[in-house]
Amino acid sequence: MNRKQKLLDGLNLPQLTGIEIGPLFRPVVSKSEGDVIYIDHANTESIRKKYQTDPTVDIASIVEIDAVWGTQTLLECLDGRRVDYVVASHVIEHVPDLITWLEELRSVLKQNGELRLAVPDKRFTFDLIRRETELCDVLSAHIAHARIPQPICILDHLLNVCRVDAKLAWDEPLDASSVERHHRLVDAIPPARDAFQNGTYHDVHCWTFTPHSFAKLFEDLARVGLLHFSCESFFDTERYEIEFFVILKASDDQEHVARSWANMKNAVEAFVPREVAPNGEHVADALTSAELRNATLSRELEVAHLMIRDLKESTSWRLTEPIRSLVSALRRMRLGA
Repeated sequence: MNRKQKLLDGLNLPQLTGIEIGPLFRPVVSKSEGDVIYIDHANTESIRKKYQTDPTVDIASIVEIDAVWGTQTLLECLDGRRVDYVVASHVIEHVPDLITWLEELRSVLKQNGELRLAVPDKRFTFDLIRRETELCDVLSAHIAHARIPQPICILDHLLNVCRVDAKLAWDEPLDASSVERHHRLVDAIPPARDAFQNGTYHDVHCWTFTPHSFAKLFEDLARVGLLHFSCESFFDTERYEIEFFVILKASDDQEHVARSWANMKNAVEAFVPREVAPNGEHVADALTSAELRNATLSRELEVAHLMIRDLKESTSWRLTEPIRSLVSALRRMRLGA
């Protein structure tokens, strides 16, 4: 599957209404594919002006923005309209207040609506040597009602972003001593001070994730009642790629939400990465092909056990216990006859 297929997996676009946040000049969903609303932090003219000197952006192809999400809530800028899905590709890492952002997305989704995310994996991007985002970081920004990236985020970004070759990062262990940083300390302090003193918006990656740290953070948020999205499925980072994909579904069942993220976390933990042999073939590092198959089956079995556990803990399982007991008794009677 390509990245678009992963982001849109299972969505029947012609029959749905959706939102794409920050489509710029390469939207995931085109207007010809379905009813989609393009949303960004500024209007089309402002966005074109912002990127007019960026050689990586095709200014002429920047799409027309339908609604600006800024001073208003998302529900207000949509005039109360609700949608079936939201797509956000490489957006979540820029959001100053992650919890409020997710709450506002939840507010515009219909029952069982879905949020589709493409998320950069810090292990293979310029965020390589930055620390992983933790619960206290996200809670601090939420308590501060952050509308712009906080000084700590700006400092961490500017002091630690580095030049990373994704292929090299996959093939060799890289650390702070083996990469070149983009900025010096004297470059990092003025923007952070400007944000603090003047409230100026400086665009940085506020948050950094791996698939495992993402799932753990979202499990933590769910367990304190600050997340109302379950993990429906995910696509782990593929070799030589720099991003993973997560499909979230709106849900108010906090136990289910927390377990779904625990399931993703455990599935990622059980994953055995493949290494590349000198001849270019993919082989398991220090594993025979049979051992690799066993590891893969073990991962699938673990996920299956987790799903069975969730089912047994559900309300429907408890309510149907008398019926299952009756069926078991009838089977024993037949066997004894």
